[in-house]
Order: sequence, then C-alpha cells, then structure tokens
Amino acid sequence: MAAQLTPIGADALRATMGHFATGVTVVTASGRDLHGSTVNAITSVSLDPPLLLVCLSSDSRTLAALLESGRFGVNVLHETQQAIARRFARRGASWDGVGQQEGPLTGAPLIDGALATLECAVHDVADGGDHQIVIGRVLAVRHPDEHAPPLLFYRGTFTRVSG
Repeated sequence: MAAQLTPIGADALRATMGHFATGVTVVTASGRDLHGSTVNAITSVSLDPPLLLVCLSSDSRTLAALLESGRFGVNVLHETQQAIARRFARRGASWDGVGQQEGPLTGAPLIDGALATLECAVHDVADGGDHQIVIGRVLAVRHPDEHAPPLLFYRGTFTRVSG
C-alpha cells in the first residue's frame, strides 16, 4: 500500500527545520546603498573551485544589490553579535552604529568583530521557490586562528555552543 502524501505547510516545515541548529551570518552587498540580510541558509558547496551557497528571499534588497554588483560578503557572527543578527533580520535595516569596512575585492561591507568573513563573486543563481539560491565563488577569507564561539540559531531563537 502506497503512503499518502500530505502537503506540508510553511509553519510545519519551519518548525521541523528549526530542529537543525545553524550558524548565523549577515550577507552583505553594496549598491547605491549598503545592504545586509541575516541568513542561516548557507553552506559550503565545493573546495575546488571554492564555492558556497546562500539563499535569499526573492524580494530581498540585499539580493538585488548582490545581483547588480555581482559580488557579496558573508559575515559569520560571534555569539556576542545577536543585536546585529536581529537588526539585519528586518527589511531596510540601518547601518548606523554598525562598524564595518569595505571588502577590498568586492566592496561589500565586512562587519567589524565578525567571527569570519568571506568575499564572493556570483557564480550562479537558481530558483528556490520564494528564495533565490546564489552560488558564490569565494575570493578571500579572513578568520582568527584561535577558537571563538559562534552565534547559533535553534528552534526559533539564538543560542550558544555549550560544552
């Protein structure tokens, strides 16, 4: 007997995927203005060539700036940067008071104090329903050699690594 497939609603999928802990990043791009979006849908794709993917809402201003410039930054947040994550989770977030520097290869804002930063060029874009899947070729990375705790997102809230 074949199993009946039941359509999955957005709330059920969000609640289920919330059980998968993720790191928290802010994806940034520079157009006429600086843009940034808090993103946890990001992963490494390939080491050779160095590629990552990030998923951004199809109506995101950050996505529009990223596609226009062909370049973007990824800022991996430290556990003390919840306020930055919350700020860039809102559409049209202000950069006032957020320390940043222009990425030398991309012009994208790189957030001061980020745990790690990556500068990327758009390699490919694919339809992902209400999001666009952006494959980025990693041009440069920066990270500390010493361990520092990341900001995590789990079941709808920010959390920390405990150990």
